[in-house]
Amino acid sequence: MENDMDEKFEDWKGKEAISGKHGGIRAASIVCVVVMMENIVFIANGFNFVKYFMGSMHYSPATAANMVTNFMGTSFLLTLFGGFIADSFLTHFTTFIIFCCIELMGLILLTFQAHNPKLLPEKGKTPSTLQSVILFTGLYAMATGTGGIKASLPTHGGDQIDRRNPRLISRFFDWLYFSICFGCLLAVTVVLWIEEKKGWKWSFNISVGILASALCIFTVGLPFYRFKRPNGSPLKKIAIVIMSAARNRNKSDLDEEMMRSLIPSDKNIGHNKLKWIDKAMLNKNISETEVEETRTFLGLLPIFGSTIVMSCCVAQLSTFSAQQGMLMNKKLFHSFEIPVPSLNAIPLIFMLFSIPLYEFFGKRISLGSNNRSSSFNLKRIGLGLALSSVSMAVAAIVEVKRKHEAVHNNFRISVLWLVFQYLMLSVSDMLTLGGMLEFFYREAPSNIKSISTALGWCSTAFGFFLSTTLVEVTNAVTGRLGHQWLGGEDLNKARLELFYVLLCVLNTLNLLNYIFWAKRY
Repeated sequence: MENDMDEKFEDWKGKEAISGKHGGIRAASIVCVVVMMENIVFIANGFNFVKYFMGSMHYSPATAANMVTNFMGTSFLLTLFGGFIADSFLTHFTTFIIFCCIELMGLILLTFQAHNPKLLPEKGKTPSTLQSVILFTGLYAMATGTGGIKASLPTHGGDQIDRRNPRLISRFFDWLYFSICFGCLLAVTVVLWIEEKKGWKWSFNISVGILASALCIFTVGLPFYRFKRPNGSPLKKIAIVIMSAARNRNKSDLDEEMMRSLIPSDKNIGHNKLKWIDKAMLNKNISETEVEETRTFLGLLPIFGSTIVMSCCVAQLSTFSAQQGMLMNKKLFHSFEIPVPSLNAIPLIFMLFSIPLYEFFGKRISLGSNNRSSSFNLKRIGLGLALSSVSMAVAAIVEVKRKHEAVHNNFRISVLWLVFQYLMLSVSDMLTLGGMLEFFYREAPSNIKSISTALGWCSTAFGFFLSTTLVEVTNAVTGRLGHQWLGGEDLNKARLELFYVLLCVLNTLNLLNYIFWAKRY
């Protein structure tokens, strides 16, 4: 929905932005660098917290896994809050500064706890009340800051690009995702190696330094940015349109004809998508533009809802897949031992090479056009969803192999067996999340782009929460049948392979649901 070509942008002094001086590739490139740095911090901690919670905080594997998924889920869910703030009250620049400071304070608190033995539980004991309060305060301050950052940064970067050049917007989001992947790669290799050699204290120290540097770099770009001032809560306007349409749902055909006579004949009002929204225009205080913006936003929600189960599959990389790797042979070349989270490096390297190729060939796939259509991104998302179903089937097969060798032959297979599921899930996430970020940004009305872009991250949030719920429900149901699939601390006695099969079935059903809504969009 690129109907916002004429919207006004300002410089940091409040004057009208000058093309060539404000915005453009230079300003968008700064955003990509900051995204990369922030993602190093988020991934380095988020993907490795399960080990920290088990090793330093002495939580059980199931509790540690749920703590990680809850943290990751909350971080992504709070992007809605951050997007609401950015769209309604503050510029995207100011939103980033505030939430980055919040994340930095949470990270400093966790660092202080890691450096103070009195704030860590004794061996064999779970954290005390004070220790838990410090842990969860720092943890969810990080989650709050992350939510605001992830909602504001992509939209701020997109706003630097001229809307009259949609192909350049597409390229920005491709390279934005490249920056995300590069940040992930550095997190699971360099930062993780330092953590393995020096301990969690150094990991936290480095994270504080990187995030503080990202804040400084982003601030230095202030003279180059252009800003769009918010004009009140868009969600309030959407709610008013929906309530008005609901109140007028029983109005007669004569009233509808009167409504249509109020608008120009060349306007595309009353088309088949969410046609009932048009009746909101019987309220003379509601404009045609507000109706169309509401229709567009509501039309995005089924696409958003159809990607949640895929994110539930991705959540396994930081939980059960990590626990599998701890029980496998991590040695390579007799002397080098690969940390389990570093397995993410293999698919990340693949994606870092594939994204430039995808960007290059994507231009030619788009029917010779300089503009990738909505259907292009919808197909990209669908391919990612299909790949996640295959990945869960492969994960189940690998777990059967691992457990058979461990139980019957007392043999630990190589951790490289996990590469298959890491690779497929990572590529699936690249296709789906990358497609969603661009799709939601470009389709959304101009005054709710942050909230709409946040839907991509919120899909991940609900996926992580769904993972936690599925673990609890699966244990409750299978426990009544005699044996919990995911209960206890010994993964060799669990039925993780059946849980992966369950995810494969759910994701396949979800793919069919997505195809239904994508065809109707």
